Amino acid sequence: MKIKDLIENILKGSQYLGTFNLPELFSFAKSGSVSGIAVAKEGGKELYLALISGEPEGAIYIDEKGELYGDKAVMMITGHEKFVLCEVKPDIVEAVVMGCRIFEKSHLRKSINYVLPEIGRKSEGMGVLTLVVQRDREPQNGVRVSIRREGKIVGSDVTTEDGSVGFKVLYGDYDCIVQDRNQMITSFQIKFKEANPKNILEL
Repeated sequence: MKIKDLIENILKGSQYLGTFNLPELFSFAKSGSVSGIAVAKEGGKELYLALISGEPEGAIYIDEKGELYGDKAVMMITGHEKFVLCEVKPDIVEAVVMGCRIFEKSHLRKSINYVLPEIGRKSEGMGVLTLVVQRDREPQNGVRVSIRREGKIVGSDVTTEDGSVGFKVLYGDYDCIVQDRNQMITSFQIKFKEANPKNILEL
């Protein structure tokens, strides 16, 4: 039996708890230590999240190209999905998680941090903002970069060997805070446009 069919069978006899976007889902699940399975289906794509005691432990993503499990499935989350959450016994959820465990929880936290457009506002469009941190034109590895919009942190990550970090966010203006290995903090103002997805930050 395919894992998708197994989950659908489990959900048939489960109690419906509500429909949520991603931040609401995690907030609700955490506050009630909920164990269950959340499902988002849209345009031929299906996404399943398995939660144990309020924590996301497993993920499955299915589209016409096939199935992805665990961390790879998490990478397909856009942050715009609507999840239907059903309560399921923890031992049953644990059995599902065995085949699709999430190891890199940071990917999910990034998904939650994406700035979601407010209802009624025209969406400004979304893209991947790439920031490259340099000192004397040398890429800086292992530097903490956070970006803020309207006072809220919407992304935080550490630079890779080429000095870069990437955030999937809405186009617009951001404050960027860079903390180097000596704990020195430098701030930058960034205009993120479709035509200008990459910014060099010179310390």
